[in-house]
Amino acid sequence: MLEQLIQKDQQLLVYLNNLGTEFWDPVFMYITHQINWWPFFLFLIFLLLKKISLQQFGLLVLVLTVFFVFTDQFTNLVKYSTDRLRPVNDPLISPYLRILRKAGSPSFFSGHASNSSGSILIIFLILKKYYKYAWVLFFFPLLFAYTRIYLGLHYPLDIICGYIFGISSGFMFFFVFKFLNNKYRLKDKQKTQEVINQ
Repeated sequence: MLEQLIQKDQQLLVYLNNLGTEFWDPVFMYITHQINWWPFFLFLIFLLLKKISLQQFGLLVLVLTVFFVFTDQFTNLVKYSTDRLRPVNDPLISPYLRILRKAGSPSFFSGHASNSSGSILIIFLILKKYYKYAWVLFFFPLLFAYTRIYLGLHYPLDIICGYIFGISSGFMFFFVFKFLNNKYRLKDKQKTQEVINQ
């Protein structure tokens, strides 16, 4: 059963990876780096600061910082425990791939997927009551993690498991944010304005 799953995972990777073209290669090479998403991150900060107070924003930054440390450390623990070769480093798979870049760390599971999905979930759960189309934010972790398949750096199963862990962790840290927010009774801008208007 496990062998069949791994085989299907490998076959799907080869198929998806070979859908790439020279035209799209530089695009995916660019967007696979977190730093290149800075306009998107600035936009998120703008959306947040329009609706929540500076105290809430500071709490969110703290919670996200702990979230990233937690997910990074747990991801690395799993990666080096399972020690699955990245596709680009696997001599059985790499001949069938379009290889654009290399990476030395193990493959399972994707830290890109877990970090991006979990952090966006936390932000979405905060913003959804203010913005009707807040769900659009989930295009970021989907596209961001897909670049890892495009580049042959992760198998689809690495991405899926990264999403599962990231979303689970995201819910957990969102409830931490809510607990601390309620404990210190931090009010968002909307509620503060309602109190002022009364």
